[in-house]
Amino acid sequence: MIATPTVITPTDAGHPVRLGLRENRLQFSLLVVVNIAVGGLVGLERTTLPLIGSDTFGLTSDLAVFSFIIAFGLTKALTNLAAGALTARFRRKQLLVAGWLIGIPVPFALAWAPSWGWIVAANVLLGLNQGLTWSMTVNMKIDLVGPSRRGLATGLNEAAGYTAVGVTALLTGYLATNYGLRPVPELIGVVFVVAGLALTLVVRDTAAHVALELAHHTKPLPTGENTGLKAVFARTSWRDRSLRGASQAGLVNNLNDGLTWGVFPLLFTDHGLGLVAVGLIKGLYPILWGIGQIPTGHLADHIGRKPLIVTGMLVQSTGFILALALLDTPLLAGILSAVALGLGTAMVYPALIASVSDHAHPAWRANALGTYRFWRDIGYAAGALVAGILADALGLHATVIAGATLTAASGLLAARWITDHAGQPAALVRTPPAAMGDLQRLRP
Repeated sequence: MIATPTVITPTDAGHPVRLGLRENRLQFSLLVVVNIAVGGLVGLERTTLPLIGSDTFGLTSDLAVFSFIIAFGLTKALTNLAAGALTARFRRKQLLVAGWLIGIPVPFALAWAPSWGWIVAANVLLGLNQGLTWSMTVNMKIDLVGPSRRGLATGLNEAAGYTAVGVTALLTGYLATNYGLRPVPELIGVVFVVAGLALTLVVRDTAAHVALELAHHTKPLPTGENTGLKAVFARTSWRDRSLRGASQAGLVNNLNDGLTWGVFPLLFTDHGLGLVAVGLIKGLYPILWGIGQIPTGHLADHIGRKPLIVTGMLVQSTGFILALALLDTPLLAGILSAVALGLGTAMVYPALIASVSDHAHPAWRANALGTYRFWRDIGYAAGALVAGILADALGLHATVIAGATLTAASGLLAARWITDHAGQPAALVRTPPAAMGDLQRLRP
């Protein structure tokens, strides 16, 4: 693979601007830690909140219990979409700070909400928080590293966030067993909010890095090409075959997550598991999802995005099958299902983000990523809605079967629609010979 030359320009408040992971390791590391806090905040809900709905507030409808996921998913999806457009008016750091300020009330509302409506409202705020903070950490890391390490950059970002989701799910399960479902498990979210906001104030914005990549991008933006949100939304959602394939796979991937988020705690407690065991299952899934993205993100930079996306979706489908096939031994069923779902998602997640970045010009990449993340995270709401309707009508088992079927179908669509560029990803970062002299003169 041909490496991207290091390019320097004397901007960004006196700091030399370079593209690359090693060149920006301090800022990149700070953003990794920020995303640990981002993931930790949403991890508060993974183990306990469906049980709070049914046990604390006495909800009898599964659809009503899953309404908090619907509120979260819809809000986060719309915020992701808006975040791409907002980057044209505000700096990424400003949006990151705004996301943390919006998230301040969330742990307090979860801990002391007097009614289920307050929980749903808190999830609207959480969706706004996650849409802004997670979107900006992804965009800023991609800005820093340049084209040649997008897979690794997104893998590290998502690994940090989802490992934090899993560890927090484990911790809240333990705390709920010892101190009750509320308020102790939820109040660890205060630590995440304070840490995330404090570190965000230290991180530098990445506008200069975007400008640098635009200046030396190997594929000029066609004259008159529309880079507005409406045009990019249409292009990412259905007009571009590969972007369409990535968007539908992202939607179904998070449909799985929304479905298991609501269904698995109820399914496994119905079969005799306690909160610690459920916390283990709900924690293991995102931990493997998170840690696994470091090698899979790196692998996506070497073998291409499509093989990981297709295989990962099929592995996730297998995870649902295992959950039912082994349900007579519920702990084993839960653990093996979590392993398959976690590893399958680890294969898919960084490859999808990198694939969208590959097919998007830097001038409209933020809007393309925002559109992709809109479809991906609306999957949370779709998963909770499908799960609630099916569970009320046909039961939890039928809901899990539906998850397996949809996931396998999505993998087959990804295989048909997504195209890796020839030689990808090396072809995407190859520098034309005529430009090499100019780039070499910009070296230190």
